[in-house]
Amino acid sequence: MLSSVLIRCLPRRNPLLSNHYKATSALFSTTKTIKKSSFVVDDDRNEHKHSSVASILEKVSNGILSINHAEDEILRMATTMAEPRKIQTPKITIDNDEIPSSSQQQQQLLGPFANLDHDRARRTSFPEVVFADGKTPEQLIAILDDMAYNVNRLVKEQEDDEDGDGGTFVTDSQKAILATRVSKELYEQISSTPLKNGTIFYHEIARIISVKASSLSKEDKREESDAANTFTNNTLNPPPAITTGTKIIIACAGTTDIPVAEEAAITLEAAGCTTERIYDVGVAGLHRIINALPKLRHPDVGAIIVCAGMDGALPSVVTGLVSVPVVAVPTSVGYGASFGGVGALLTMLNGCAPGVGVVNIDNGFGAAALAYKCIRSNNDEHK
Repeated sequence: MLSSVLIRCLPRRNPLLSNHYKATSALFSTTKTIKKSSFVVDDDRNEHKHSSVASILEKVSNGILSINHAEDEILRMATTMAEPRKIQTPKITIDNDEIPSSSQQQQQLLGPFANLDHDRARRTSFPEVVFADGKTPEQLIAILDDMAYNVNRLVKEQEDDEDGDGGTFVTDSQKAILATRVSKELYEQISSTPLKNGTIFYHEIARIISVKASSLSKEDKREESDAANTFTNNTLNPPPAITTGTKIIIACAGTTDIPVAEEAAITLEAAGCTTERIYDVGVAGLHRIINALPKLRHPDVGAIIVCAGMDGALPSVVTGLVSVPVVAVPTSVGYGASFGGVGALLTMLNGCAPGVGVVNIDNGFGAAALAYKCIRSNNDEHK
């Protein structure tokens, strides 16, 4: 449309018109394409564009401006108008009372690099866990301390609510504070800086840091005092029996698979699960897993995690022998053609035995989260 308008506005006697008709049409075809783009252009800029085009057309019509110069001017204007308008994001201020997970000071410490999901355990039943690889010591300390602060806040709310209707209850998974893939070097860097809201523990084989919030240490002291009083009064206080289907077994094919298995075990224990380890029971000595059948089939067991590298065959064998869900974890253990665990992963994905879930290579944490949800779902159904 605009190109035809330009042609009509130009004097017919102008000998340059016929020579530049195609160039002018191509120019406005380009302008249309730019106009249809997703860039944001406000009304003021549109008005300026139309007035500028009219001015250029008038100059060409009066013979003041040549067709070549008009093309250059319009192309330059079209390019300028196609530039995206900068949209300023309004600053949002949050009052301290509106931040449920941390104090204003804690939030400021995390602001540039982290936005923690403190509500995840309540919402999904399993807490947010920090992947430490790639984080600086300072970032990791600030994140873990903020998580400990949140646990202290929840425990305080529970204690305050005990005087009321007692509706607030903090689960074990909400109390869990973990960071995975923590090298010994990284741990040594952060261990010299104590947390304000908790205490750090390092699980070297699993390469996991767990944090015990300071409020939980106080709870432990109260429980120890209660236990001493119970013993003094000569009253029986046996440990609570394990609920049927709540124990999770972590098995692995070889000793070199243990770090991945331990990542799963420590994660589950931090979330309050009862676990049992069965290690070095690979299929090269099939009698070993057969000998473990009484443990695998025990009624207390609700799920089994199986870690294996090399050929990755153990999860299929276990799945064919038990009735509970099996979570398979391929590990990066193996020689060249194992391709860093891809061989084991493909074996597990193509397994013949039904009822097995496969997680990523070396992902002990992911296996723990899935197994935890399996037993939680099973227990909820039987309540």
